[in-house]
Amino acid sequence: MNGEQPYVSVIEPLTPAIERVKTVLFRPFDIGKWFVIGFCAWLAELGKPKGGGGNGGGGPWRGGQQDFSHFARTIRDDMAGARAYVEANLHWIIPLAIFGAVVVLIVWVLLVWLSSRGRFMFLHCVVENKGHVVVPWDKFSQHANSLFVFRVILGLITGVAIGAAILTGILLFAGAAIAGVGAAAGAGVVAIFVSTVSIGIVLLVIRKFTKDFVVPIMFLRTARCTAAWKEFLALFSMNTGRFVLYILFQIAIKIVIGIVVLAGACVTCGCACCFLAIPYIGTVVLLPILVFERSYSLYYLQQYGPAFGVFRAAEEVTPLE
Repeated sequence: MNGEQPYVSVIEPLTPAIERVKTVLFRPFDIGKWFVIGFCAWLAELGKPKGGGGNGGGGPWRGGQQDFSHFARTIRDDMAGARAYVEANLHWIIPLAIFGAVVVLIVWVLLVWLSSRGRFMFLHCVVENKGHVVVPWDKFSQHANSLFVFRVILGLITGVAIGAAILTGILLFAGAAIAGVGAAAGAGVVAIFVSTVSIGIVLLVIRKFTKDFVVPIMFLRTARCTAAWKEFLALFSMNTGRFVLYILFQIAIKIVIGIVVLAGACVTCGCACCFLAIPYIGTVVLLPILVFERSYSLYYLQQYGPAFGVFRAAEEVTPLE
């Protein structure tokens, strides 16, 4: 990274990434290899949040202050009724809530642990052009554990931050509703939206950089996640504009992929959606897209110099056929 800045393009990695898909999955075509690599990709994607829809339309006070006053009275009545019900049933609500929270937390931690293993397993399969499960599971166990700890801490911090933002907005809204102040209630809704979206964007960017760049750096250096993040941040600080462009181009790629998948669903009269909805099988069907996405980020990172050449390091040991 010393001396001249390397030439970096978001376009040039497209061609080698497509060629990598052909090499890994079609030269030659091996259905057994597909299912093995698909299993690793499925593990890597465990617990990944799916897109959700939003609510449209106006607020409950769109008719003016009179409508909001009626809505405020309804809120007060509902809150009073809910409070009375909760106070009368605390003996079972608290234990049930604690039990549910513990179960959700355990399942989430398990999914994060498995997907952390899967990230390195899938990366190994794409880089080495091999359908391996046991080898990368054992070889990258320490890497995956370090990534797991980082992701759990990040997830907990994010959950607390988003929860605090939502709770603050709800309290603002409820207080304004009780007081009959429509403008303050609107401020509560805006606070929920702005805070949650801001935190969500930061989380998505951190998740994206971890998956696309920090994991490959760990793969190369056998480093802990924090050390790999430190190395990536040094690279990012000198190439901020390039990485912003990378994120924007990734959004464009996601849109194109979404259109392709939608077109495939339409052409097959919805049959493709049935397969995509089946856990693991859906991942196998989408494997060319997943291999492309994994390869693209690696070829992009490789442009920053030989020290980031994941494929070059592998080819020095095992040349591709």
